[in-house]
Amino acid sequence: MPSRDPFEIAGQKVAPGTRAQVDLPISILPDHTPVGLSLEVIHGKRPGPTMFVSAAVHGDELIGVEIVRRLLRTPQLKTLRGTLLVIPVVNSFGFLNRSRYLPDRRDLNRCFPGHPSGSLGSRLAHIFLNDVVLRCDFGIDLHSAAIHRTNLPQVRISPLDPITRRMAINFAAPVVLTSPLRDGSLRAVASAKGTPVLLYEAGEGLRFDEMAVRAGVAGILRVMRAEDMLPAKGIAQSRRQSHVCSSSTWLRAPVGGLLRTFRAEGETVKAGDALATVSDPFGKTEEDILAPFDGILIGRAILPVVNEGDAVFHLAKLMPRAVADTVEDMITQLESDPLFDEDEII
Repeated sequence: MPSRDPFEIAGQKVAPGTRAQVDLPISILPDHTPVGLSLEVIHGKRPGPTMFVSAAVHGDELIGVEIVRRLLRTPQLKTLRGTLLVIPVVNSFGFLNRSRYLPDRRDLNRCFPGHPSGSLGSRLAHIFLNDVVLRCDFGIDLHSAAIHRTNLPQVRISPLDPITRRMAINFAAPVVLTSPLRDGSLRAVASAKGTPVLLYEAGEGLRFDEMAVRAGVAGILRVMRAEDMLPAKGIAQSRRQSHVCSSSTWLRAPVGGLLRTFRAEGETVKAGDALATVSDPFGKTEEDILAPFDGILIGRAILPVVNEGDAVFHLAKLMPRAVADTVEDMITQLESDPLFDEDEII
């Protein structure tokens, strides 16, 4: 078999069958500390697709960073076909400051495609998109809920995109949510330029969640297996198929006050079920938040203090009984999966 060419990036050549950490220069901080976009390149001996996995586009979404750390330690990568680009922290500015945003309060995931002479976010978006993302056949971008919210493990796919739909089914999160592409987002711009991106959402900002991390690692490996980048050995198939949802809505606090929640993410509800109550601090008035339709809770707020209009529950329209079984099966399977050693439990 003829040898593959090395993978070249940022002036470095990564030989077939090797892996290397590479730094793409981004900026220099006011104290003259250089800032780079760090990634690990794993270049397989045999040909195959080129794929990226990225985390912390929002700097406070740490779930993805832990998923990436565990992914890089999996023994299956020794038999990789193709090339894998892994970026643990895209937005290092927000990561260091424990913030979703860049120093100028811009959201990096609204800065794409970026520009080499634009704002800091625009420059970072331009480098990440052109030097990493568009060199790949497809990718997975890892996210969590914003701070003070939490999400059920789920994947988001682009409407009418058969590639991300196939990736989502192979990923096998409990819920697949078809969501519109947002202007300036990585997913929208990459898709328009020919690189499909699957979005994984799970857990909450600035926190680790063990099942969300395990589901992320297992899902990525399943996608790589299905795309013929990894052999099947050691990568378990999901026991149940995901349930696809084409619509969801945020339920908001009818008044400000103290929030007492009765339901958690992953629970199925029926129309008219009480999900929470908002009370004033004196206990004189209470207003219930009721489910407007049958569905499953895929996200919720976790702070007990709310303002009027705050998003409290994210409710998706699905087959309630089947989805409840899927969530329970996922937890059982991940708890017993030999891929995860006991010393990884948080």
